[in-house]
This record gives sequence, structure tokens and C-alpha cells, in this order.
Amino acid sequence: MSLFDKVYTRQQTDSLKWDKLKLVYGRDNVDGIIPMWVADMDFAAPKSITQAIQKRLDNPVYGYSFEGEACTTATTNWLKSKHDTIIDPSWVLYHQGVVPAIASVVEAFTSETDTVLMTAPIYPPFFNSPKQLAREVAFCPLDESNGIYTLNFDKLEAALAPEHVTLFILCHPHNPIGFTWDEAALRQIDALCAKHGVLLLSDEIHSDLVLTGTHIPLLKITAHPENVITLFAPTKTFNIAGIHAAMMFVPDAQKRQTLQKTMQSHAQGGLNIFAIAAIEGAFSKEGANWLAELKDYLRANIRYTAEQLNAVDGLRIHENDATYLMWLDYRATNLDEKDVMNRLLDAGVALDPGTKYGEYGKGFLRINIACPKETLEQGISRIKAVFTA
Repeated sequence: MSLFDKVYTRQQTDSLKWDKLKLVYGRDNVDGIIPMWVADMDFAAPKSITQAIQKRLDNPVYGYSFEGEACTTATTNWLKSKHDTIIDPSWVLYHQGVVPAIASVVEAFTSETDTVLMTAPIYPPFFNSPKQLAREVAFCPLDESNGIYTLNFDKLEAALAPEHVTLFILCHPHNPIGFTWDEAALRQIDALCAKHGVLLLSDEIHSDLVLTGTHIPLLKITAHPENVITLFAPTKTFNIAGIHAAMMFVPDAQKRQTLQKTMQSHAQGGLNIFAIAAIEGAFSKEGANWLAELKDYLRANIRYTAEQLNAVDGLRIHENDATYLMWLDYRATNLDEKDVMNRLLDAGVALDPGTKYGEYGKGFLRINIACPKETLEQGISRIKAVFTA
């Protein structure tokens, strides 16, 4: 039996995933609904993290703290050992999360007359954060053929060319589709952003969850490190999103100073004392061993999901290269999204509607398969029932 087979009761723990279904889906009765939507896992975090937090708890003085050398060394050593990438410790800035970090970058390096560019479909905070800061948002839609997505670089260059486009946000690996960018594509994106004077922000929060091949950090191959900011975190990988911890890797000293001033203007300090402990526990030998087991479990869940759903007429789903999020294509059924969502909830399963990720997500659903096999089998059975009724 795998350690990931254990089913934990998460109801009545103030879990966003489990305890906010009524509010998110607008239903009075959500008893028995399996949540396979928001991107957290139904697995216990590795013992190395709980032990690191417990060790800090054992000293019952919880005063002001800062990210010391051990925290930064754990982070940079992880990038070197797992991704063959050298991160200078001076490049590292800490933030409460990747989404708040996106907001900080948008605020620091764009103005209200500027436009933030991104691909589509895309993770909603990519477009919501700039909009909430009164920035314009533009999309360079990915091309899709038989469920395979690619980026048209002529279209990207045309989208980058206007002077008011000043920031491009890259989702690397991609959420919600779950593909990885190859080196050739990364080099083209890097070159085009530099050519047009557009700052390149690479969100690599899912980089440790690449399941096929290897992740290529943008900072490993960029020819323009001064034009790149990378966002990174242990939170998705080790299922500690509630602890709130992220890093920004910023090679350019002036940009680091600008970001620090922006964060200070909002009285944003460093990480909390337990986030620091969690990082050190995550980026460890024990954390690496746990992660290897997790990835094997996720691969098996992905294979099972693809086998089951591809056997249903009108459905198509690819085995994703990265993340525990799968992108289900139901366009061939000709069903309306609202109708599909209601049927799924009636059947007892909650998924993310594709249009949550923008208009180019119409006809798709995002499925979170990071749960014990027992839970997955129940959820997939309910999805199949909706589309075979």
C-alpha cells in the first residue's frame, strides 16, 4: 500500500477545496460531492516538513524572524541538484505566494497605460491580477490541434510589438493544459521578449511536478537574464499551499531593488516563521524521496484517468507532461458548459469549467487527479456517468 492511498478527512478543517463548495458552486447541499477542482492535493505533506515545523514549534518563542542562510541555501541547492541551474543567493527575494508575487511584478514594472500579455487559455490570476491593478490584458492564444497545443511565434511577435505591451507572463509548465515548454520554444520566447523590450515573467511553480522529461528553467537557458524574473515555490509540489511561501529569482540588481520598494510600500515583510521551516524541510533529501514516490503515484492516476475517459464517446484527454491537473475535451458532445457543470454536481463531482481559464477554455474541464486511488475511482466513475447517460 502506498502512503498516498490513505484517505484523510478534510471536511470541517476550513479547507478551501472541501469546505467552500457551497459558496463556489452555489449549491445548498454539497454532501457527498467529491471536489476535483482547486489545485491542492488530498495527500499528507512529507514528514520532513512536519518535523521541521514541529522542531520550530518546540521553541515557544515566535518573535520576528527572517529568511536566514539555511533557507536560501536549501532553495539554491535544490535548483542545482534537481534542475541543474545555478541561482545566485543574491537573486532570491521571498514572497507570500506566487499570485501575490505576480501582482508585485505587475505593479512594479508596468503602469496603468500598459498591457500585460499572456497565452490563452491560462491560469485565471494571470489576467485577474493585472486587471485588478487597472492594467490592460492581451492574449496570444495557443494553437490547438487534436488536443495538442503549440505557440505560433509569428503571432507572439506581433502581440509583443506594440509599445504599450511591457510584460509577458509565461506559465511554465502550463496550467491548465499540463504541457512543458521545450528549449527551442523557450529560447524563442526569450529572444522575442528581449527584442521588443518586454519583461519576461516565468511562473515555474509546477516545475518540480514534471512527469515526462525534464523541466528547463528559463534562467538556465536565457540569453537575457537581466530581462527575466522567475517565480518558484514548494507549495504545489509538497501540498503546503496553506503555509504561503514563494521565491522570486531576479538576476538584475535594479529590478530587485524596485521589487523590494514595491513590497515595502505595501508593508509586505518576509515569510512567516513556519514557512521558513517548511522550506527547509521540503528542499531536503527526505523531501526529494517523498517527491519521487508522489510522481510515480500521479503518473498512475493520470494513466487511469486517461484510459477511463478516453473510452467514453465524445471525450478526449491527453496524459499530461506536468502537474496533477488534466484538461478534458468534451467539445464533441456538443453539450453546454452550464448544463455539464450541473450534471456533474448532480452526479457528485466538482470540476473546474474551462471558461474559468478564459474564452479559449470553452468545451473543456480541468480535473485535479491528486487524490487517493479510491477517491479517484469514485470521481472518474461519476464523470463517466454524466457523459454516458
